[in-house]
Amino acid sequence: MCSRIVCLVLMLGAASHAALADAAAGKEKSGLCAGCHGADGISLADDIPNLAGQKEAYLARVLGEYRSGTRKNPVMSSIAQGLSDEDIRDLAAYFSSL
Repeated sequence: MCSRIVCLVLMLGAASHAALADAAAGKEKSGLCAGCHGADGISLADDIPNLAGQKEAYLARVLGEYRSGTRKNPVMSSIAQGLSDEDIRDLAAYFSSL
């Protein structure tokens, strides 16, 4: 019984590790974002939001909404369509860390 519990704990740990966001990977993936949102996540345009310092959960939710079509913007929807769940987590982690 004890070995089953240990095995379950190890499996859960591995599964949760796979879902962790990687801010360094997000930085590498952020090049396309910089065109509108600035290289440091600070937009130079009044009508384009800053990404730097936003809450990670908020950024991930909004990117997911653009990808699913729940939130509409022709540019963002097009970009978000190409993002995986991992990309979204990584980008959200990166911009929230700035």
